[in-house]
Amino acid sequence: TPQSPPWSSQGNAKRNPSHASLHVRARTTHFACSVHWQRVRLSPAAWYHDTMASTASTPELSLTDIVQRMRDPVTGVSIKDRRWMFKTFEQCFVGRDLVQWLIDTGVAHDEESALSLGHEMTSRGLIEHVTRDHSFKNENLFYRIRDLPPEASSWKEVLPDLGPASGGLQSNIPNGFIDAELVRELPSELSELQVAPLDRHNLALIDHVHPPKWEQEASPSAYNMVVIGAGPGGLVSAAAAAGLGAKVALIESGLMGGDCLNVGCVPSKALLRAAHAIAEIRASSDLGITVEGVSVDFGKIMTRMRKLRADMSHHDSATRFRDELRMDVFIGRGKFISPTEVRVNEQTLKFAKAVVATGAVAAVPKIAGIEEAGYLTNHTVFNLTELPKQLAVIGTGAIGCELAQAFALFGCEVHMFARSSAIMTREDGEAAAVVQEQLARDGVHFHFNVTYEKVEKGEPATLHFVENGTSTSLAFDHILVAVGRQPNVTDMGLEAAGIDFNPRTGVAVNDCLQTSNKNVFACGDVCTKYKFTHVADFMARIITRNAFFFGNAKFSALVLPWCTYTRPAVAHVGLYEHDLEEKGIQFDVFKRPFAEVDRAILDGETEGFVKILTAKGTDKILGATIVANGAGDMISELTLAMNHKIGLSAIANNIHPYPTQGEAIRQLGDAFNRTRLTPAVRLLFRTLMAARR
Repeated sequence: TPQSPPWSSQGNAKRNPSHASLHVRARTTHFACSVHWQRVRLSPAAWYHDTMASTASTPELSLTDIVQRMRDPVTGVSIKDRRWMFKTFEQCFVGRDLVQWLIDTGVAHDEESALSLGHEMTSRGLIEHVTRDHSFKNENLFYRIRDLPPEASSWKEVLPDLGPASGGLQSNIPNGFIDAELVRELPSELSELQVAPLDRHNLALIDHVHPPKWEQEASPSAYNMVVIGAGPGGLVSAAAAAGLGAKVALIESGLMGGDCLNVGCVPSKALLRAAHAIAEIRASSDLGITVEGVSVDFGKIMTRMRKLRADMSHHDSATRFRDELRMDVFIGRGKFISPTEVRVNEQTLKFAKAVVATGAVAAVPKIAGIEEAGYLTNHTVFNLTELPKQLAVIGTGAIGCELAQAFALFGCEVHMFARSSAIMTREDGEAAAVVQEQLARDGVHFHFNVTYEKVEKGEPATLHFVENGTSTSLAFDHILVAVGRQPNVTDMGLEAAGIDFNPRTGVAVNDCLQTSNKNVFACGDVCTKYKFTHVADFMARIITRNAFFFGNAKFSALVLPWCTYTRPAVAHVGLYEHDLEEKGIQFDVFKRPFAEVDRAILDGETEGFVKILTAKGTDKILGATIVANGAGDMISELTLAMNHKIGLSAIANNIHPYPTQGEAIRQLGDAFNRTRLTPAVRLLFRTLMAARR
């Protein structure tokens, strides 16, 4: 059989995933099968240490030591220019030669241990296939030692000397923005990220998600997939494709991890944990507990948030996706230049498939003077280090309600503004009313049916508005804008790729998440009204199936839950009552107030309820809403039921521990079963019981 070219991706269907050949060998003998599974179970590092421990004749060497020995011109592996099919590959070695060299020098004692070392060096980014089409193999394939550039690995090493700092650079920036004087001294790339203060936690964060002087050479051959945007949808798309053995390029111009890690789910929930603790302390007197001398240190709350965010950021880091998940990571702005090409950092990337996952940014209402006066969004509010005395929140959706309640509990005077007559207008009306009442008890002031006139710049700024026909003015330290999000679709070259889009609604996709360019998909906030991390995640999974397996998975088949994490929280799945009414679908409503649930009574958390909507006369669940502190956890039981077409009647047979608030769901199953006891059936049972007396 002719030898496949050492640089080639010939037979990708056979060679990808990269360990496919191991499966073939594993089927030959039971021994080979056990070896394969042992490799799968052990991490590369564990396999390496296990291998070195079993090599009694050789002292343990670090991987960098081994690479240095490989370079030795006399005793090292043969490294030279090599040709294949009229193309020269400079300074490379053959995979089979390295395996033999490792054995001959005593670094490895057999082929298996040599292969494991080769895999470990590849996973650590010390060596790579010349065109990055293969993992390490004991074959006539060309590899090269990677010369990692001696660039700074941390922003601390490239920042200018900013003089003495107390606890870190920019240790006190109360307005949430990077100081104007400091911006002039910072590298423009860093100042554009709008991350402040530059303490050790935020520096650790951006070292992970936007490392300095990052360099990545584009592959000369086409990528199986190019992903633009490294938020939740982009990261899952890239990781899934790379896991299948695809050659992947991941492009991000801002912070890897997207809004969720940096300015969304993660920082907001860290703040909410502190706010909810304050609420629990305030309510402790009802439990017979007196707490005195409680104070709120907003600076420490924000420091804790920054630390936790930085600690979590390595999961989404550029180095992890490059070195562990084995893909090319580009820190720069990607732009389509043709239906099959993307340009980034003055390099052209060719692709077979691509994913647009560029997310969304905060929408800003057109109010005279707001740009001049300045405002906060979810992108900058987490930069605060001092608690504002007065905060205006424009918008009463999920982001606005969560942050308004948190800042009110911290001790800030919070005013919420809405053009509508209620908060959370997309949610169940009864659920929104419960949350509104609680926010009012927590100190939030509401202004409904508002028309905005202007914002007057100053310290503090003044918001002029008309409320129910009356002109009013209020002064605020900060104005937080939370009126929704608009997709990132500008300056991406979508037209050049033949991708249809709308600046307001984003990239147009079909139910299989394909754009008008059949080889380009989209997921996440850039293309859907369901702007949630978990939705982007599962959209990416659909793309993986449809892009690589000729699948026909559909977004409309997903059952989508979501939750607003106020106290109490509001969780929902499926359709609302108004949806069913608009569609002309008849339905029944089953509702259980927590005031009638034993555990909620004992917990002192009786404000909410569980509401389940079923198709008229049946137990088919069409939608559900839960209002409770643990609503986000409880909704998953109903999501599972809807996913697997489990009716409300069957839920009645699911035993819940007593006492739990989740029992409310099972009790609604009982309520449905009682509806089966019609007057005729009840009469029949009475007759039978009378006959047995």
